[in-house]
Amino acid sequence: MQPTIKLLPEELIDRILDEAFQLMVKTGIKVQSSEARNLLSEADARIDEGNNIAYIPEKTIRQALQSTPQDFSLYSHAGEAAVHYGGDQVQFDPGSSAVHMLDSDTLEHRPARTSDLIRLVKLAEKLPQYEAQSTAVVCSEIPKEIGDLYRLYIVLRYSTKPIVTGAFSIKTLKYMIEMLKIMCVGQKGLNEKPRAVFDVCPSPPLIWSEFGCQNLIELAKAGVPTQIVSMPLAGAAAPVTLLGSVVQHTAECLSGITIHQLARPGAPIVWGGAPAIFDMRQGTTPMGAMETAMIDVCYAQVGKSLNLPTHTYLGASDAKIVDYQAGLESGISAVIGALAGINMISGAGMLDFLACQSIEKLVIDAEGIAMAKRLLEGVQERTKPLALQMFTGINFKGDFLKQKITRELFPLEQHIPSPVIDRSSIRGWQSEGSLDTFSRAKKHAQQLLAGYQTPDLPAEGLKELDRLVFSLAKESGVDDIEAYIQD
Repeated sequence: MQPTIKLLPEELIDRILDEAFQLMVKTGIKVQSSEARNLLSEADARIDEGNNIAYIPEKTIRQALQSTPQDFSLYSHAGEAAVHYGGDQVQFDPGSSAVHMLDSDTLEHRPARTSDLIRLVKLAEKLPQYEAQSTAVVCSEIPKEIGDLYRLYIVLRYSTKPIVTGAFSIKTLKYMIEMLKIMCVGQKGLNEKPRAVFDVCPSPPLIWSEFGCQNLIELAKAGVPTQIVSMPLAGAAAPVTLLGSVVQHTAECLSGITIHQLARPGAPIVWGGAPAIFDMRQGTTPMGAMETAMIDVCYAQVGKSLNLPTHTYLGASDAKIVDYQAGLESGISAVIGALAGINMISGAGMLDFLACQSIEKLVIDAEGIAMAKRLLEGVQERTKPLALQMFTGINFKGDFLKQKITRELFPLEQHIPSPVIDRSSIRGWQSEGSLDTFSRAKKHAQQLLAGYQTPDLPAEGLKELDRLVFSLAKESGVDDIEAYIQD
């Protein structure tokens, strides 16, 4: 039995949904895309064209929910189902789109580069705790107009795992879909065994921008999985109460799902988000706050009540270096997300309100994730009776190590961490150099990177992928993009 955490009784979930439906009818949703407004109008929504506001009736939303898939899978490059969205399946990927990198030697935050992204991808490929990759950092040396597709290109070259990604322009999105078609062997492969899910963000409060709407529509038409990332900021860009923020999240997600399903019924979409509580003292968006995690648990419960796949941002920290605060916030929130049964939990490796990625933190977070997954396994009944036979002949001595059953069941009962976690004696720790956790993670990362092997990808597909990306890079003024991707 999988242990769980729930914060909302069913009666409260019903009230949240009811108020969200009322919001969409009375206050409305600002929909800045004429195509999206037309789709909604044809589905009986009332449109205020002068203000771009759609008043969406509950029946329209309920009809959209009927066509929304309750689950779907993402596939590895080899065509194996590697990530399952739906139910209480829990998986993790690194946090995405950081603009800075924590320098391992100076501990300074500096602009992220291609070499950083490659190392992060290689590490996530080697660490089994991460079921999926992400386009983890924005490469500062690459023009913004191709930055999104370039990050996806790097992941496709260096990893075989499914990918959590996103685009910041429709033109870029179309190229990214084309890149996935190349590596999935056409449209049929892209739809039958999708490799990636794309984040799409509404703008709080209650706004679907032109770009956000077109993102929803284009992804739906292409049959590419979509992940709504609603970001209510409690107390600033959302009501101050946690429940008020959950109501806003619900309205933003339901309206987005409706637009998406009207564009193509049955296209896969995820009930996700990256909300936060607003820190009234500092004016910041603390992703490591307990209240942030509590909003996530609540909105995930609402999504699950509708039988929808779920996503969130947890496992990140607002600390600036990999210190006790980083471990405290990341570990606790990762466990909370896991206990909530959220399908994909993004955020590992991230510092500074999701602005910075760290090689060492990604490695340390993998250890916390492994512990969370062990917790999800729960307590198993391995023997019958539970313990009586193990006391036979023990004669009041602690000799259980001698028992055959101890050797047989020990690997099932206990998770053994990597050398990043120190469980040796004080003498053993000293003999290994008296290293702190950051130093052990740095050493382990170096060992993992040394053991990385480039995946065996089809040469023809890579050539076609290279041709597309190199051509787009030249159009953006980068004549020698290959120079950036040399190992």
